[in-house]
Amino acid sequence: MAEQKKEWYVVNTYAGQERRVKDNIYRRMESMGLQDLLFDIVVAEKTEIEYKNGKKVEKTTNLFSGYLLVQMIMTDDAWYVVRNTSGVTGFIGSSGKGAKPFPVSQEEVNNVFRQLGRQDINIVVDFEIGDTVEILNGPFADSEGTVQAMNEETKEATVLLILFGRETPTDIPYVDLKKVEE
Repeated sequence: MAEQKKEWYVVNTYAGQERRVKDNIYRRMESMGLQDLLFDIVVAEKTEIEYKNGKKVEKTTNLFSGYLLVQMIMTDDAWYVVRNTSGVTGFIGSSGKGAKPFPVSQEEVNNVFRQLGRQDINIVVDFEIGDTVEILNGPFADSEGTVQAMNEETKEATVLLILFGRETPTDIPYVDLKKVEE
């Protein structure tokens, strides 16, 4: 049997039931002793702070209503437990008829985590301090600069860009940088 690895899958739920379904999946996995197959469940929620009538109000918004990200090893048992949990309507990327779903690419998961401000993802980069990099996204897309510093905690590099004829240090997320081959 081929070595199975943990990957991310998108699970469809009833809208507004994401947290309850997340708790139900965890409970079912524990009761069936499958903790070594389920690693993380993410409800893509973002907390925003609004000020209304001079009062601070925290507002939680769901970026993908009706969906959960589930990191698991896709075995028959794990698939059965998640698929048959109350509130789950299915997996995204499955043709149905008993076909297991396809995993979500790590790049897509990283993009979701970046939107959530979640930085516990492991990003491996091929550049280091002193290297020339190209910026792939954001207001400085297609610009090149030199890596001045790297922050492993925030997963950002300080890149020296030439803006208006001056060197300007700018913090850019690792995922938005690509090493320029000389």
